[in-house]
Amino acid sequence: MQKTKQRLLTGNKAMAEAIRLEMERDPNVFVMGEDVGVYGGIFGATEGLFQKFGSERVIDTPISETAFIGAAIGAAQEGMRPIVELMFVDFFGVCMDQIYNHMAKIPYMSGGRVKLPMVLMTAVGGGYNDAAQHSQTLYATFAHLPGMKVVAPSTPYDLKGMMISAIRDDNPVVFMFHKTLQGLGWMDQLDASVGHVPEEAYTVPIGKAKVVREGKDLTIVGIQMTTHHALEAAQKLSEDGIEAEVIDLRSLVPLDRETILQSVKKTHRLLVVDEDYLSYGMTAEIAAIVAEEGLYDLEAPVKRLAIPDVPIPYSRPLEQFVLPNAEKIFNEAMKLVNE
Repeated sequence: MQKTKQRLLTGNKAMAEAIRLEMERDPNVFVMGEDVGVYGGIFGATEGLFQKFGSERVIDTPISETAFIGAAIGAAQEGMRPIVELMFVDFFGVCMDQIYNHMAKIPYMSGGRVKLPMVLMTAVGGGYNDAAQHSQTLYATFAHLPGMKVVAPSTPYDLKGMMISAIRDDNPVVFMFHKTLQGLGWMDQLDASVGHVPEEAYTVPIGKAKVVREGKDLTIVGIQMTTHHALEAAQKLSEDGIEAEVIDLRSLVPLDRETILQSVKKTHRLLVVDEDYLSYGMTAEIAAIVAEEGLYDLEAPVKRLAIPDVPIPYSRPLEQFVLPNAEKIFNEAMKLVNE
């Protein structure tokens, strides 16, 4: 019997397809942001939507993040389901009042009477020399602030499924997509940016991590690019007889603590890898979860690998020096299993 070929999509096309399907399903769904219309989004997340739905449902806005995020919040309060794009996560500074004092807090301060079913999607990540104001991830910045769900899918399949879940959610969701995993022609091409994506609508649950590689000798927890680096490192470790279990967090809020703890109980070693800053970040949070659960049968101290506490350099050699990669993960894992 001939096998049916799997349909392959890049990350950006998977996201755009998810939004298209939900716009077709629900007339209350609309998109707004800078260059999301005719241009299709600087990272392709809204490609083709303007041509299908027109300027009333795919709205190009002026360069005023405070204004258009505020408009999305107002629309969500009135029962619409806006998807609003903050072009780079680094730009959050100019509109954080709208995000944190309004989007995150209005449902709580109204006693749950006012729902905000909106998605704030934003591009994260370095690796292509865009300097300190365009290269951060800032996962922990948003995860630290209560009132918003925060997701960061790492495959085209999850980008589509989690976007659909986010649009249908009655809570505000911050949807972070990694630029390098969008599969755009003008960026470095990675195999990980292309994957099997079914044509129909489907959901991937928010708040559930995924074990993407099983192992018994150590647990490596990653998110987005660091998950793919971890898988590459795990393959190299296996050549030395070390089997690493790799977890893709996918969701920061809610955080799937149980999957992490079950893995560490099995492997007795933990390495957490993050493309965010080292101090006060997700690596520390996950290490603390393991410590608070009293997993004292660890065979070595928890190790963390993340960006040093410096702005992301513009210089390519310096940027590569601060970013996590497969080789760094491999070296840290070797130290961990040999302690």
